[in-house]
Amino acid sequence: MAFVVTDNCIKCKYTDCVAVCPADAFYEGPNFLVISPTDCIDCGLCEPECPANAIFQQDALSAEQIPFVELNAELSLVWPNITEIKAAPADADQWNGVPDKLQYLQTD
Repeated sequence: MAFVVTDNCIKCKYTDCVAVCPADAFYEGPNFLVISPTDCIDCGLCEPECPANAIFQQDALSAEQIPFVELNAELSLVWPNITEIKAAPADADQWNGVPDKLQYLQTD
């Protein structure tokens, strides 16, 4: 089972998780990160590093979060790989914890 980035990452995009990933499984979009299910080795190192608590093991997702499994898989095929920490958006802390952020996802 791979780990999955869920909606609380949208518009937060903290990259602390990227630095600890031994498989380089993270991919970066304009305002969201995803994990490639192909690259993820299920080590779990990323989950506690996420300040937004947006990363979960696939089998621990709530029903509302299940669509993020496919979203992570699809977007990891088109977005560039990210392997180093970058600064979070200036307003990331304001967006952290805001519910239902899927409507704000930018894919290109």
